[in-house]
Amino acid sequence: MTKRTLGGTSRKRKRVSGFRVRMRTHTGRRVIRTRRKRGRSRLAV
Repeated sequence: MTKRTLGGTSRKRKRVSGFRVRMRTHTGRRVIRTRRKRGRSRLAV
């Protein structure tokens, strides 16, 4: 049997799409803003 390789890495996820990474750029801040406006319970990963 082959291994399931698409498990997902939490460290990688945080580094790519975590809250602090989003806040670094203008477009990232826009993402957070729109998600706040839509009333998302999770703004970032």
